[in-house]
Amino acid sequence: MTLFLVETSCSLIGWLSLYILLCYVNGKRGSEWNCRLVTLIHGVLIVCVTAYIGFVDGPWPFTHPGSENTPLQMLALLLSLGYFLFDMIWCVYFRTEGPVMLAHHTLSILGIVSALGMGESGIETCAVLFGSEITNPLLQARWFLKRTGRYDSLTGDAVDLLFITLFASVRMGIGGRMLYCELVSPKPKMVMKWGGVAIYGLSCVFMVDIARFACRKTRAKYRRWQEQRKLENANGHAGK
Repeated sequence: MTLFLVETSCSLIGWLSLYILLCYVNGKRGSEWNCRLVTLIHGVLIVCVTAYIGFVDGPWPFTHPGSENTPLQMLALLLSLGYFLFDMIWCVYFRTEGPVMLAHHTLSILGIVSALGMGESGIETCAVLFGSEITNPLLQARWFLKRTGRYDSLTGDAVDLLFITLFASVRMGIGGRMLYCELVSPKPKMVMKWGGVAIYGLSCVFMVDIARFACRKTRAKYRRWQEQRKLENANGHAGK
């Protein structure tokens, strides 16, 4: 327990130190900008590490849920635990997120702590981290594009399309398959199975919001296209 607390504290201090460094170097951008940079760095880092764990180091999460944690899995989980604690504290302090995102962070923290505390189910927890964080860099890119006035462009449309596609295919599609494997396997503890159901339920809530956003954006694009077409036709008739 003491070693776990020390390792978690070191991870938390590491992410906090990165945030403080970014605020010092990039102070003119504001605290949220720098916090999102930390989020972006965590997303890219943890996707790379968990991808290596799942595809190279093993074991395969769909066939070995509930297996004993490896040192690399524990490292990835500790990195993410420190980050989620940092981001949770930041979000609560600055009141930037709603209850759904705070619930997501809470479930992530509890799931990671459970996997580390039991010494097992690290592989499926890493798989969940991979699936949940693979869309995160796109989410941050979208926010940065908005802040710099570049969102209403082809780049912004491409980021949104890729984000929606990845979320639907990875978090909902592959994530659903991972949840099924977790539930039917006799090896994982019940707490991990219920945690998987809860985190997938939150993903469904996010998916509904994303689907609504996609419909709104598609309708707005279609209306602008119609208006532009009418304007071009009017100009064409006026030219004659």
